Amino acid sequence: MHHPTDRKYAATHEWAKVEGELIVTGISDHAQDALGDLVYVELPEVGQHVQATEQIGVVESVKTASDIHMPITGTVVEVNTTLDDDPEMINEDPYHNGWIYKIKPDHIEDFEKLLTQADYEAGL
Repeated sequence: MHHPTDRKYAATHEWAKVEGELIVTGISDHAQDALGDLVYVELPEVGQHVQATEQIGVVESVKTASDIHMPITGTVVEVNTTLDDDPEMINEDPYHNGWIYKIKPDHIEDFEKLLTQADYEAGL
């Protein structure tokens, strides 16, 4: 599995990366591998305000479904609509083209409370 060091991780297998004033989020390589071939992604609504750890969407594969959780509290400002027609993009490229949504965090310092790559991998 490949888990880049330039982002942080949640114990629920989401990754988060600071991009200017926003946080880009998706699911980890470990999560997409465990799920298998993805067939559907339920994207959150733009403008939706969600608390950290709350469910914000769902990814479905040929064998199961899994909730997507918010890594930190904030407001969804953009979603990756490419995933509507191409959910397997997450399987192919979970850390770049397979991002799921972008949030404007309520408190950017909450990002630092997420797991480092080493801590995330230690918990797998």
